[in-house]
Amino acid sequence: MKGFAVLTALFTVYAATMSTWDVLARTIVFLSMMLTLLFLLVGATPAARTDRPSIPDFILSGLSLACLVFFGIEMQAIAERITLFDPLTPTYWIFGYGILLLSLEAARRTVGMGLTGIVLIFMAYNLWGHNFEGPLRHGYISFAHFLDITVFTTDGIFGAPVQVTATYAFLFVLFGTLLEKAGGGQFFFGLAAALTGKYNGGPAKVAVMSSGLFGMLSGSPTADVVTTGSVTIPVMQKLGYSPRLAGAIEVAASTGGSILPPVMGAAVFIMAEFTGISYLEIVFAALISAILYYVSVFLQVDLRSRRMGAGNLNPDELPKARQVLRDGWPFIVPLVVLTGSLVMHFSPTYVALYGTIALLGTWIFRWKSFSLKALYEGVAQTTISMVAVTGACAAAGMVIGGITMTGLAGKVSELLVLIAGSNDLLTLVIAAAMTILLGMGMPTPAAYALAAALVAPTLVGDYGYSLLQAHMFLLYFAVLSAMTPPVAVAAYAAAAIADANPISIAGMACKLAVAAFVLPFTFMYAPGILLQGSIPAIAFDALRVLVVVLAIAIASEGYWRGPLGAPTRLALAIGALLMISPNLIALAVGAVLVAFGLWTLRSIRTPLTELRKDL
Repeated sequence: MKGFAVLTALFTVYAATMSTWDVLARTIVFLSMMLTLLFLLVGATPAARTDRPSIPDFILSGLSLACLVFFGIEMQAIAERITLFDPLTPTYWIFGYGILLLSLEAARRTVGMGLTGIVLIFMAYNLWGHNFEGPLRHGYISFAHFLDITVFTTDGIFGAPVQVTATYAFLFVLFGTLLEKAGGGQFFFGLAAALTGKYNGGPAKVAVMSSGLFGMLSGSPTADVVTTGSVTIPVMQKLGYSPRLAGAIEVAASTGGSILPPVMGAAVFIMAEFTGISYLEIVFAALISAILYYVSVFLQVDLRSRRMGAGNLNPDELPKARQVLRDGWPFIVPLVVLTGSLVMHFSPTYVALYGTIALLGTWIFRWKSFSLKALYEGVAQTTISMVAVTGACAAAGMVIGGITMTGLAGKVSELLVLIAGSNDLLTLVIAAAMTILLGMGMPTPAAYALAAALVAPTLVGDYGYSLLQAHMFLLYFAVLSAMTPPVAVAAYAAAAIADANPISIAGMACKLAVAAFVLPFTFMYAPGILLQGSIPAIAFDALRVLVVVLAIAIASEGYWRGPLGAPTRLALAIGALLMISPNLIALAVGAVLVAFGLWTLRSIRTPLTELRKDL
């Protein structure tokens, strides 16, 4: 299986960077190869052994391989077809519905019945929604029409989510995986330990910083938790942090990797595809908010550590920053290449390619740890790690195709306007809730893709927000849904290391990152944080949002050199929320409340008499 995984990876890199194939053709081949592998790696039930595929698994894998052969042969004919005009042959019907059903089963195996159920509902709505009465009624769609759009165009299964997975996302995941294999995780941990380990709550701060440094290049919260958390979580537990808290700190810090430039996460590439906004512009727009995310998490971790009387790491056992940089400076080279390629306006595909080439060069010529086996394992692991995302994105593509065919986005827009009226805040709350709910049953890229297809047109068309504001808002909540209970994949990875309840870890992580749930609303009312507007406006918005996240972090922890009283916490929390408002009076009242809350902190000096290790 690893051999086929490596073959799939090599094909994907070739198709994304050098192939002249039509985008539909290479996406079809990519999905067919991934499905062939998926059924051998993911059992039909959670209890099924993944190291020993069953006979049905081999049958489904064989059918996927048959689809690969068929679509490979018919590639040119499919590219030259006129959609809805050229009739579908019986063979096209068989293989078309075959790959559709295989994609459904792949989604069920990888993300469960949540997303699969949504797809089935949308399929039923597409085919029989013309029988409805009222606003949800749409025109008649035949089975042939449905199949033609869903399978033989780029508006269905092979739409933007899978296209992005087969290009930018795959290449960046390859970069992140090889970075970890080369020892990048240890380098960033060592650098973080050298810079923050000697301070109060040292191991927790090391976790935040190392996860941020590694996450900004890997873009995967789960990979971040596994790589840095395997070191930081046991160290935190050793110094008195409860398993729940140690895991939560790692999850909160790792989740931020999906919104931290330059790589961010796979959903960002789908956003660039949907909006037409360049990847470079999105990266720069996300910079301030990503920094503020980590500022808020870092502050809460610091206050929590002080509150529980956590110590620091032994300075004599910590590495020296100069030594870490001297030994690991080649890891900085790929980061420079990535950033330089972005600034020079290369496409995301080539940004990832050049970064990977730079990484391979430094790994081969500077590291004794390099081996062909490690490279082989890294390439295979990349493909295997993309299996679940690919299955989910294929299912999301079916839903998006159905939304396009039926005009459902316009109907949802009318419904949202009917519910919220001119109250844009209520609309934003509903949009955030919808995105988080979608994210509870599927990976971040699929959750964002569906939310963008359903809700973004309303935010842009009916409420006047820019494309960047609307999509960044939905992207953030799709990312945050990954650590929101009950389905929080990163929390399950941390739970395995910390030996704690994953739901409990996820809940604590949300509390540690509570300011992050407010940040997306600032995009809508303080667009300067997305680098939109004049320099004075950007500076003002960045400053007030900084005050907002700091106030929320302090209010959430309820501690500042001693416990805070209820009036102080309320003043900080309410004032921070009011400061987001575009209304000048509300903003002024909020500023006064926050100022009052911060002023009261000056008199708080009472240390806790009883240390709490279970916080």
